[in-house]
Amino acid sequence: MKTLNVGMLGCGFMGRTHSNAYNQVSHFFPDLPFKPVLKCCYGRPEDIETLKKFQKAWGYEEIETDWRKLITRPDIDIVDVVAPNFLHKDMVIEAAGAGKMIICEKPFAMSVAEAEEMVDAVEKAGVANMVSFCYRRNPAVSLFKQIVDEGRIGQPFHYRALYLQDYTISQKVPAGGASLWRLDAKVAGSGVTGDLLAHSIDAAEWINGPIKRVCAKTEIFIKERKNAETGEMVPITIDDACMFLAVFENGSIGTFESSRYARGRKNFQTMELNGEKGAVYFNLEEPEYIQFFRYADPSGQKIEDHLTGWQKILVTNSEHPYMSHYWVPGTMIGYEHYFINQLADFLAGISGGPECHPDVHDALRVQKVCDAVIRSAKEEKWIEIL
Repeated sequence: MKTLNVGMLGCGFMGRTHSNAYNQVSHFFPDLPFKPVLKCCYGRPEDIETLKKFQKAWGYEEIETDWRKLITRPDIDIVDVVAPNFLHKDMVIEAAGAGKMIICEKPFAMSVAEAEEMVDAVEKAGVANMVSFCYRRNPAVSLFKQIVDEGRIGQPFHYRALYLQDYTISQKVPAGGASLWRLDAKVAGSGVTGDLLAHSIDAAEWINGPIKRVCAKTEIFIKERKNAETGEMVPITIDDACMFLAVFENGSIGTFESSRYARGRKNFQTMELNGEKGAVYFNLEEPEYIQFFRYADPSGQKIEDHLTGWQKILVTNSEHPYMSHYWVPGTMIGYEHYFINQLADFLAGISGGPECHPDVHDALRVQKVCDAVIRSAKEEKWIEIL
């Protein structure tokens, strides 16, 4: 088994999820020809104590406070970008220029213009790459797509998605700093649109095809917050909530909603697709299940009336996506395993297996939809996705 040395750019929450995946992937996918090695992790000089704790917890051999030095090291094979959004562009472009394989967290970029620069750099370098829309690798979501691909819902009519949280409701929650940079437009780019709805958009286009046009409304409920670092009151310009209508290229229509002000919702993400022959529904708060309404077989043969109805499928059998790598039927996997699954797919892809997605091109598509949503809300009109 060949080793691949990992350079991690960031030592926060997403750094933990990615580091765990590198440590675990060879245990659950032992036939892969590559074994990741946690070589070096980066953090800002002012975060040096946090960085040292991160290194010790996850087993990195070395630390670095200059990300450019880490990228150019000849012993680094994979550069993993989990830093705040405003750093993604420079990190990805420099990593591509250094010939490194790239894994990048979502949202990929701050804007379409940035994303296009990043895609150009990755294309010119010809380096393997993946963008971490991790929920594709939930086995139930993968089964959702499999059911659709098998023609079991027939012609799609309606797609609807929710992504709701409640952690910024209080006026006392500050903006900026190491933990709340997502409330700072200069660092995050956008609010719930890029942070949460990007996941919903990626899943929707993966399952139901490209979105053609959107019409959106966003809202900022608390217009001013205290800056976590300076203590001064600063204006808030990112979207606290967003809802939009969508028209897909296949003729179906969709509704999308996201908010950080949905009291009682911590990480509530749902998706549903209704079609001519059936429907499928997923709820991230019950991540091991999907619900499937079977009205007719793919051939068009209608199910007997007394057997139609929603069935709740426990997605833990070995024939379900990814589950043959884990436990016995009826036992669950969790959030951390989505990252293990996506890393396994990436490593298989660079080993001659199926090409790994989502890649930078898929991420550019999501960015185009996100930018169109923000523009639509500002201009109060339908926007075409070009």
